[in-house]
Amino acid sequence: MSVNGDFYRFDSDRLVKVDYAIAEQLTVADSFLVENGSVRALKKHFDRFQSSISNAANINFEAYSKAVVELLPREGVWFPRLEYREFQPVGEQLFLRLREAPERTETLTLWSLDEKDPRVSPGIKGPDLSACQKLRRKANLHGADEAVILSEEGFIADGALSSIMWWEGEVLCAPDEQTNWLPSITRELVLELAQQAGFEIELKKARPEDLAGCEVWSLSALQGIRAATKWFDIPLAAPKRYLSFRKRLVLLSEQI
Repeated sequence: MSVNGDFYRFDSDRLVKVDYAIAEQLTVADSFLVENGSVRALKKHFDRFQSSISNAANINFEAYSKAVVELLPREGVWFPRLEYREFQPVGEQLFLRLREAPERTETLTLWSLDEKDPRVSPGIKGPDLSACQKLRRKANLHGADEAVILSEEGFIADGALSSIMWWEGEVLCAPDEQTNWLPSITRELVLELAQQAGFEIELKKARPEDLAGCEVWSLSALQGIRAATKWFDIPLAAPKRYLSFRKRLVLLSEQI
């Protein structure tokens, strides 16, 4: 297996392993964690992937989903990626990249992006994936694990490759619907868990400095919930809730 994993093209009703690279950018993508044959919200990932494809009328998603599930490993930790490439020939536009999962951690450090939001399609996962990977590398150069993208007005929108949430006292907060953030299944699940536990939810606009004294989280399909321990000169609260929510999130995983 290469660093980028094994690459498969969907052909009629099966996934065929291929050994070529495609230079064009992704049209739509969706990734999820597979741990010893267990996946969290797999149907939601397939649904989000399908709903993000604008010209999907002639695509057999049922057969593709079945072929993907059959190929997923039942042992080990993996981070497969569903891929749709619009400019490939009709009937050859669906792919699967089967990758081993990269390192996972429970905490991270944040850095506010010092440039305009570079994303061209913030509501769809895929077209901006390469740009967002570059933003994370830029954060790394500044000594942080993740870049936080801000709106033109300076409000928190997204992490480069994650969603951002925070606690104001007993209230779990996240960017509001007027802010450009990538639809996140993990965000959706965590909000549901918080509501079930009786916590108040508030979607709102906030600048990084507004989060001083708050417990701040970064969410993703790969990492689940990670607590931010540092955001440069913003004093953050010591994380106290993330471990219990991490455990609740793990309990949502189901065997394939």
